[in-house]
Amino acid sequence: MAILTVRNVPDDVHRALRVRAAQHGRSTEAEVREILAAAVKPSSRVCMGEALAAIGRKIGLTNEDFAVFESVRDKTPAKPLRFD
Repeated sequence: MAILTVRNVPDDVHRALRVRAAQHGRSTEAEVREILAAAVKPSSRVCMGEALAAIGRKIGLTNEDFAVFESVRDKTPAKPLRFD
């Protein structure tokens, strides 16, 4: 886990954090973690695979449509990167 230090927090903000933490039955540190998580992590994440599958269903793609991609795909192994 990463460690985050926040400096120069105004006294009134720190006091409000302590009160809010007490209301939720948590430490101030735990309350700050909850606030940060809620602020940066959306409540309903869109997973890329699910989004692409939904688009495919919406436009009516079938397994036969994907077979075309497999037949034209270049199957030559990729060459490793060189840093010379």
